[in-house]
Amino acid sequence: MKLHTIDTGFFKLDGGAMFGVVPKSIWQLTNPADANNLCSWATRLLLIEDGNRLTLVDTALGDKQSAKFFGYYDLHGEDTLAKSLARKGFHSDDITDVFLTHLHFDHCGGAIEFAGDKLVPAFKNAHFWSNEKHWQWATNPNPREKASFLTENIRPIQESGQLKFHQEGEKYDSHIDVRYVYGHTEAMMLPQIQYKDKTILYMADLLPSVGHIPIPYVMSYDVRPLTTMEERSAYWEEIVEKDYILFLEHDPIHECCTLQQTEKGIRLKETFKLSEI
Repeated sequence: MKLHTIDTGFFKLDGGAMFGVVPKSIWQLTNPADANNLCSWATRLLLIEDGNRLTLVDTALGDKQSAKFFGYYDLHGEDTLAKSLARKGFHSDDITDVFLTHLHFDHCGGAIEFAGDKLVPAFKNAHFWSNEKHWQWATNPNPREKASFLTENIRPIQESGQLKFHQEGEKYDSHIDVRYVYGHTEAMMLPQIQYKDKTILYMADLLPSVGHIPIPYVMSYDVRPLTTMEERSAYWEEIVEKDYILFLEHDPIHECCTLQQTEKGIRLKETFKLSEI
């Protein structure tokens, strides 16, 4: 097995929304905001080579939305999904599986692209993995999340015939388990990967950045914030006990981190790049 970090650039979101009830005087110490109170966030993906499978975990925002839409999020940075795949020696046609942790636009927007005036999968040879609970949640969205579940990102996956549903409790493959969490959105999936005698947990939106490690530092975007806190409390204990490595999708600086128990509770232990494992 080989793991590759796939950088696709940055976007901005409101700092207050990203940290919920935590005061700006605290969260700006780790995630400084601009004059509009916006913080930069990475769209960092994971590419997994495992036997005959080449799995891309999430697809970032893509580039098919309107200039007005992207204007709200101030996309910046030189990296793109295509460029980063090429640097690793791959093309989108090489991807056999796209594993979508959940269907918010910043995680699945790159799954679909325009071919002329038609919306088609950007990975024509891949299966797209979601799960039935989350798919139903996303295709019949509640008012709180409706702006994050964009029809043009979701329906073309099903229409293509390339959609597959993972079943909770099943392995993804011999080296990868899938953990389900329900606080951020319904049935978000976190790949848990056995790699070089280590366990790597892909955090998606359960842990957006190292600035979110304290249990109450929960995003306003979470539909069940108390559930998120309960899930994180349980996970953090397990992560410390078993010394898991956490892969961070949105942290603007750090790719990976570990956690440790301190007098103030569970906090950051160290940060490093995936390539250093």
